[in-house]
Amino acid sequence: MEEKIVTSEKTSTSFPASSATRLICRVCQKQFSNYTCPRCNSRYCSLECYKSHSLRCTESFMRENVVEQLGQMQPNDEAKQKMIDILKRVHSEEENEPVDEDDVDDGTTLSEETIQKILSGNQFSLDDLSAEEMKKFQSTIASGELSKLIEPWEPWWLKPSARKISLSSVGTQLVQPVHQKDITMPAQHSMESGHSSDVPAGPETPIPPICKLTSTHPSPLLSVHLVDVVYSYCFTLRLYNGDWHSDALGAAMVLLSLSNVLGEGGQPESVSDALSYCLEQTCSPAYRHAGGLRFGLGLLEDITCLLNLGGPAVVCLLCDLQRLIQAAEEQLNLEKPRKVKSDIKSKLKPATRKVYFLMCWVHEKSGEAWSSLAAIIDLEKKSIDATNQGESRKAMQVSSKESKGKILIEEVQ
Repeated sequence: MEEKIVTSEKTSTSFPASSATRLICRVCQKQFSNYTCPRCNSRYCSLECYKSHSLRCTESFMRENVVEQLGQMQPNDEAKQKMIDILKRVHSEEENEPVDEDDVDDGTTLSEETIQKILSGNQFSLDDLSAEEMKKFQSTIASGELSKLIEPWEPWWLKPSARKISLSSVGTQLVQPVHQKDITMPAQHSMESGHSSDVPAGPETPIPPICKLTSTHPSPLLSVHLVDVVYSYCFTLRLYNGDWHSDALGAAMVLLSLSNVLGEGGQPESVSDALSYCLEQTCSPAYRHAGGLRFGLGLLEDITCLLNLGGPAVVCLLCDLQRLIQAAEEQLNLEKPRKVKSDIKSKLKPATRKVYFLMCWVHEKSGEAWSSLAAIIDLEKKSIDATNQGESRKAMQVSSKESKGKILIEEVQ
């Protein structure tokens, strides 16, 4: 019988299938085809031709086979234990891997000798640090890591207990009767329910009438001066995170530099003048790091809050301010003579007298005066905020006009 050779599947349909009919491989066109693709029915002669005849067929076929085999696999305890042993071995090798000592950072900033000095209770300063320790310490400060260790301070005038401040008719702190059951209460509970732990204590002695301090009528500008003093107090406490006791002299110097009334003996004639001076100092290079104008506007909210609390809260504020200045005087007296600055001493004593005079004046004023003054502060804040936004928009418009009018290409003669 004559043997027939077919080179295409299409032509093969015209010939009856028989043992004498042979098909040529569709891929290489050289060898006789011995196999048929189960997906596209293409004829091929070898594995190489099968892999190259259709990428879609080969990938899908392999994928289905793998999925089918994985589905039939059931993990047993022996396989699980084998995988656990492999993971343990890899982990053990990573731990025993040698590490370059230069790349290791144990996180220790202080040497063992320095730590022992601190633990011994002896006086310690930054001068005792080595050059390497000082470098690491400054790097820690610059990165902001130390700030994470400081608990955020909540001003006492924002706490609920500040709304319950009450003083006696002579200005002293009211003494609550102590019952036997109160004595047996846990210390923690008494601190939580206590009043003095949150709010500065009021005067310990009765506040004298203002007429005993001066024979003339008090100046109508005292309310303006009070705004200056309260602003400076709030600034100082926020700058020191509420703890002026840690450096009373430093806190007093900040206070005097912010207050025109206490530091320079100034007498602003309007609330606007008083706030302008304080905000100017806040935005100065010395205190710009505190937050600038945004920080200053936040202090205006503090003043409004304090004034809305009423006269007793303002009296407690001035009493705390008086203690701050007196503590600074005591600290200054302990300094060596060569370190004492005469200009500071000359400002602290008059500042103490002014604060005490304001405290006596505030004690005699009615509550309506403080709500009215708080409303004025609020209006000033809104005015300053609106002016600042207007100046920002104007600056942006000017910058835009300058960029549009700028000659980008100039003809050179």
